[in-house]
Amino acid sequence: MTLILTRSDLLALFDPGACAAALEEGFRVADRSPVEGVRARTDLPFAGTATALLPGVLPGVPAYTAKVNAKFPGARPALRGVVCLHDGADGALLALLDSATLTAWRTGLAAALGTHVLAAPDPDGEAVLGVVGAGAQAEVMVRGLDVLRPRGGLVVHDSDPERAAVFAARHGGRVLDSAADVARAADTVLLATWSRTPVLSLADTREGQHLTSLGADEPGKRELARDLLTSALLVVDHRELAAASGVLATAGLPAGAAEATLGEILRRDRPGRTPTTDRTVYAPVGLPWQDLALAWAAYARAEREGVGTRVDLLS
Repeated sequence: MTLILTRSDLLALFDPGACAAALEEGFRVADRSPVEGVRARTDLPFAGTATALLPGVLPGVPAYTAKVNAKFPGARPALRGVVCLHDGADGALLALLDSATLTAWRTGLAAALGTHVLAAPDPDGEAVLGVVGAGAQAEVMVRGLDVLRPRGGLVVHDSDPERAAVFAARHGGRVLDSAADVARAADTVLLATWSRTPVLSLADTREGQHLTSLGADEPGKRELARDLLTSALLVVDHRELAAASGVLATAGLPAGAAEATLGEILRRDRPGRTPTTDRTVYAPVGLPWQDLALAWAAYARAEREGVGTRVDLLS
């Protein structure tokens, strides 16, 4: 039997704190896996792209994932697809999960974790958080960051003013007219857009800031200008992938331009922010094991609590 987990099922099963903890552990151990994940992307003869990520594997988890996504910027949600969770013993299809929800959560919470690790300490919660692109991933980023650290005010900009206003009202923030206005007002800036030209450059930022860029996950997508990337402590989730199709590729930078991966910093193999650090940037692409981390957690909880619908695909 295969367990079907819809969007509403996953929202009932996911807890931001528990999911962030699962992802943090994944970043610490993923490099020990003997199997490297593969990310394949292709254009379509339509107004979108298709991407497959497989296999999602983690040491200690007796299962793997394969994910297929369609990305259509004009659709709502813009990302649609399915995550297949397979038994590692015999390949049995344990579960089919809504990819839009799972991807938003694993991407947004991994970004929140990277932001928390790299942004300047703020024990009093006075730092202002800025959001550029008020979509599903930004929603989870803010929710996850609120679990990981206190914050002060929130400012937001989106190309859709109505969406920005709704987002700001939901999180107790205010709307600004441009990304540059957000960067001027905020201590930490989260970007999650579809932009193919830089949204912010070095001149738009100031010393001490942290920026997390989620919109450089495919060839041609750019949120941060080259001068900003080369002036900051730049951290990615995977150097070679970032150089092939992520933030390094679009800026024409080699894999070595990333000073660390998030996993290296969490394992203390490399330092993150120090008192002398100017600016920090986290720009992940997204890795297959992240799908497994949350899919396995959701499946285990669904089994315990009787959530989801079972079908026999082999009948």
